Amino acid sequence: MASVIQTLKNDWSLSASVAGFLAVLISYAGPLIIFFQAAQAAQVSDAMMASWIWGVSIGAAIPGIYLSIKYKTPVITAWSAPGTALLVTLFPQMSINEAVAGYIISAIVIFIIGATGYFDKILKWIPNGIAAGMMAGILFQFGLELFKATDSMPFIVFSMLGCYLLAKRFSPRYTMIWVLICGVILSVLLGKMNPVHFDLAVTIPNFIAPEWSWNSTFNLAIPLILVSLTGQFLPGMAILNLSGYDTPAKPIVSVTSLASLAVACVGGITIVLAAITAALCTGKDAHELKEKRYIAGVANGIFYLFGGLFAGSIVMVFSLLPKELVAALAGLALIGAISANITIAMKNDEQRDAALITFLATASGMSFLGLSSVFWGILIGMIAHYILTKKRLLPTSSISLTTSNNEAN
Repeated sequence: MASVIQTLKNDWSLSASVAGFLAVLISYAGPLIIFFQAAQAAQVSDAMMASWIWGVSIGAAIPGIYLSIKYKTPVITAWSAPGTALLVTLFPQMSINEAVAGYIISAIVIFIIGATGYFDKILKWIPNGIAAGMMAGILFQFGLELFKATDSMPFIVFSMLGCYLLAKRFSPRYTMIWVLICGVILSVLLGKMNPVHFDLAVTIPNFIAPEWSWNSTFNLAIPLILVSLTGQFLPGMAILNLSGYDTPAKPIVSVTSLASLAVACVGGITIVLAAITAALCTGKDAHELKEKRYIAGVANGIFYLFGGLFAGSIVMVFSLLPKELVAALAGLALIGAISANITIAMKNDEQRDAALITFLATASGMSFLGLSSVFWGILIGMIAHYILTKKRLLPTSSISLTTSNNEAN
C-alpha cells in the first residue's frame, strides 16, 4: 500500500488532475441533466434524487480508481447516459422499484459478458479505421457545440478559443488549465455565473427495494444492456486502444458491472466505461508521457467520490458555470482527440470509405429501432468494410496501432 501511494505521489501531475476534473465536470454538467429530467418524470423527492447521484458517483469512482492504478491506464468510468435517457421515456408508467430491478438484471448480464471474455472477442473484429470513424463521429458534435455556444456568449467563447491557441503554442501541457481559468474569470466579470444556493451537507443514500416485472425486463433491462455495450463500452474501449493502451475489456466490464450491482438499490443506474469524457484523459493534454496519464483516471475517481459524498451540494457548484462555458471547454478539450481519430480513419486506403460511412452514420444522431447512432454507425461501417474489402475480414485487422500513431494522440 505504501509503495502504491509513493508511486502516485511521484506520478501525480496538475495537467492529469485537471483532465480528470474536466471529465467529471462535463459529466455533471451534461448527462446529469438527463437524470434530473428522469427524476422529474418519476416525481421523486430531492432526497431520492441526491441518493441517485450518490449511487452513480460512488459507483463510478471506485472502479475508476482501482482499474487506473492496477493497469496504469486512464480508465474513466461513469454512468450510462443513453440508459438514463431511457428512464425519461419510462417514468412514471414504470415504478422506481421496477427500475432498480432492471438495473440489477442489466448488471448481471453485463457481468457475464465481461467475465466470459466475449466482449474482447468482439473488439478483435473491429478495424482501426472503423473504430476511429466511430469515435470521430461521437466527438464531432462536441466540436460543433464549441462554435454554437458563440450564439449566446460570443465574447467568452472566442476569448477561450484565443486562449486555447496561445496556450497550445506556448504552454501545451497546461492548455486546458489556462482555458478553464480564462472562462471562469470572464464569466465572473461579466456576471454570467448561474445563481445557486450552496449548502454543504453529506448525502445519505436511500435503499430502494427491487420489484421484478416483465415491464422492467423488456423495456429497461434489455435496452440498457444494448446501449451500455454498444454506446459506452465499445467506444470507450476503442478510445483506450486507439490511445495505445492494451488493457483487456474483461476486467473493466466485470468490475464496472459489479459496481453497478452494488449501487443499484440506491438508484444508481448501470456503471460503464466512459466514452466522450475518456478522450479528455487519454491524450497528451493529460500528460506528455502515456504511462503517467493513468493519474487522470485516479483524479477522476477522487472527484467523483467528493461529488457522491456531497451529492446534494457539490453538484450545485458545477451548476454555477454557464452551459456555454462547459460546451466550449468540452469542444476545445476534445479537438486533439477529434483530429487524431479523423487522421486514423482516413489513413488506410482500404478502410477509408467504410470509415467515412461510419463517421457520417455515427455523427448523424440517428435512432432506429430504439438503438443509438453509435450502434448503427459501427454496424453499417463493418458491413461496408466487409463488402468493400477484397480480403476476408479477419481478427488480425482489429484495433492495434503502432507506437508512432499512439503518440500522435
